[in-house]
Amino acid sequence: MCGLWMCLAAMLLYTLSTTNALELGSNKQPLDIKTFHSLSRIGTPLVSPNQQLALFTTSYYSEEANKNAAYISCLNITSGNITQLTDSSPGTIASNPLWFDDQTIGYLQKGALYRQSLNQSEPIIVFQPPVPISNVAFRKEQNLLTFVASVHPNCSLEESAIKRVQAAKKPDTAMVFDNLWARHWNEWMTMEKPSVFSARLQQDKDQNWKLSQMTNYAELLPSSPDPLTRWSIEDYTVSPSGEHLAFITRQPSENMTWSTNVDVYLTTTFNPRPRLLTGRVSGAASAPVFSWDGTKLAWLQMETPGYESDINRIYVYTLSTRETIAIAYDWGLSPHAISWARDNKSLLAVVGKQGRNIVVRIGLDGKRRELTSTGSTTAIRAVNNQTALTVYSQTDISPDLHMLDLQRLTTKQLTQINRKALENVHLSRAEDFWFTGARGDRVHGWILRPYNFDRRQKYPLALMIHGGPQQASSQGFSFSQWNPNMYASAGFVTVQINFHGSQGYGQNFTNSIRHKWGDYPYEDLMRGLDYVTSRLKFVDTQRMVALGGSFGGYMVNWINGHTQRFRALVSHDGKFSTISGFYGTDELWFPEWDLGKPWDPNGRAILEENNPERFASSFKTPTLFIQGEHDFRIPATESLGAWSMLRHRGIPSRLVYFPDEDHWINHGGNSIRWYTEVLDWITKWTNTTAPYKIR
Repeated sequence: MCGLWMCLAAMLLYTLSTTNALELGSNKQPLDIKTFHSLSRIGTPLVSPNQQLALFTTSYYSEEANKNAAYISCLNITSGNITQLTDSSPGTIASNPLWFDDQTIGYLQKGALYRQSLNQSEPIIVFQPPVPISNVAFRKEQNLLTFVASVHPNCSLEESAIKRVQAAKKPDTAMVFDNLWARHWNEWMTMEKPSVFSARLQQDKDQNWKLSQMTNYAELLPSSPDPLTRWSIEDYTVSPSGEHLAFITRQPSENMTWSTNVDVYLTTTFNPRPRLLTGRVSGAASAPVFSWDGTKLAWLQMETPGYESDINRIYVYTLSTRETIAIAYDWGLSPHAISWARDNKSLLAVVGKQGRNIVVRIGLDGKRRELTSTGSTTAIRAVNNQTALTVYSQTDISPDLHMLDLQRLTTKQLTQINRKALENVHLSRAEDFWFTGARGDRVHGWILRPYNFDRRQKYPLALMIHGGPQQASSQGFSFSQWNPNMYASAGFVTVQINFHGSQGYGQNFTNSIRHKWGDYPYEDLMRGLDYVTSRLKFVDTQRMVALGGSFGGYMVNWINGHTQRFRALVSHDGKFSTISGFYGTDELWFPEWDLGKPWDPNGRAILEENNPERFASSFKTPTLFIQGEHDFRIPATESLGAWSMLRHRGIPSRLVYFPDEDHWINHGGNSIRWYTEVLDWITKWTNTTAPYKIR
């Protein structure tokens, strides 16, 4: 075993020390802020009923117009030809594509549901709802239209629209709460709750499209005494024939903020009576999906109450026998998406494994076969028994549609939506490294070399710390604020480490972070940094920065109280105090499970042990704080508190505040400003001249 480790280390050192094909002297340009924000994003494909075509959306942000756009295209799976079906002008957004039949599509635009034939005849409105709708589906056999809409208690869509207008005219703006939740993610709870609706869509004698009487499935569940915490349904699935519908929901109760219990219900659509399928398990259920023949329903199921990062088991329910089984129960990995293969005897799962998001085929007997091994697959849809469509990327390859041969395990790229934008842009390839971290465990990381790399030179280093903490930095292309190539393109050796708590390395590795937020992850990050800097002589250890968001922001605050090895830090929506952070957050089950309750003596001790604020007197490193006002997971006072402390003590710091953003930066213009502030901050404090002008 020791010999193997020495060989691996030697191979890694050789790989990371040698140059690659796109180094000094390359004619390609860096991935600058403007180019990055001009890139298009591709949506999940939707295969036609005859399995010959697929719809997909392409979206982009126009900096010139300061508007988003999204349009729908059709892929001929056999020929590979692509036809754009809707307008792609800035400000025009077509979303939620669906098939009415093999030659007719539907989509949402400007609040209405449109119907359009593939010959691109003029689209017509088939449904103009009085309130916004989403997650629309259609099943031709039953002429069944299903969608999600937020409505007031015991109200139709029309009645709810009237109540919304009336509420805006109230003489006061008070909101009164007696039970948790009061707010979630980025919204305060209101009387309007999402539910799934169904109705028959047909033409009358005058060829006008009409909907039959609608069914509100939330109203078929037991009544709730508090309308602010009543049933809420956002995720559902309909069988291919339209005869059955399944949805997930939380049972209304006073403990909704500290319970992770999410249930699956099943009902027919012609005589709807929702039936609970998960009464014997108290964890979170997600991602329900029917088999192609409609005889089975699969979903992902956590089994540990109160733990949001428990391993996802795969449950399969047979409608005829009413029996539920768990398949591949001994699998140590946790899938985050599933879909059925066309044989109705196996599932295609997307799962994180050692920093990749791979596709695994799982039979109902539990047997598994890995279909991919590199990069990141974010969506998969079976076309037939032989092939499936995927959305696939790598760190240096932007996402596109690919065809995966399920037997030969080969792939073929079908789209190149960013070919023109990236044809003269250099993207660094992510390279693996492994080292011995906390508890003596093997820990995995990624490294990207800087733009125009010359191993004879010295470069600053950017340590990117992922959030979660039960997430992972993967070998995929990101459109968020944490794309590692944006930092490599600014001239930094970029390092990502999947510390203890990360997913994709076995559930024990994920679970190990409980009560150890400031312990194992910090040790892994420091050991990983030592490993890289001791082996890569082109890293300038006097010019290093660390940055992260969410848990990564928490860890940046922790780092500030425990080491001065970094020239500058960036904390985005990071927790400063585990005590105030507990009381102010929206989902109490998260800190309660991971750390404890502050009013309980044992919980208080654990929270204090992992509290960055306890070490505030040791903070010395210049820090950029970034915060969205509507972030209810990490309230704005966390960043304000840490920034105020540093300013009061005379330590250089800056606060970038977005009054209209939440836990993420969603608007394109704000994202441009985010990257401008961050890259300007880290280049300034490391005395680095970026290859392009940042401001």
